[in-house]
Amino acid sequence: MILTDISHYLREHGRASLNDIALGVGSAPEALETMLATLERKGRVRRLPAGSSCGTSTCSKCDPTTLAIYEWTGDGRSPPSKAG
Repeated sequence: MILTDISHYLREHGRASLNDIALGVGSAPEALETMLATLERKGRVRRLPAGSSCGTSTCSKCDPTTLAIYEWTGDGRSPPSKAG
C-alpha cells in the first residue's frame, strides 16, 4: 500500500524531497528509504544528485546538500488507483 502512496505522490508532484514525501504519505522518512530504493530499482523513481532543486515554486532555501530529492520517472503506465 505504501509503495502505491509514494508512487501517487511523486506522480502528482513530479519531484519532492524525502521529507516532503514522508509528510505527503504520513510516514517517517527513515521508513520510506527502503521503499524508495525498491521503486528506484524498478525504474519508477530516481534519486537526484546532491544539490538538486526539489522543484517547488515556494522555495524555503533548504540546504540542498542535506536533501534527498526523488523524481517520478514512471514505468509507462499510471500507478494503480487508490482504493477508498
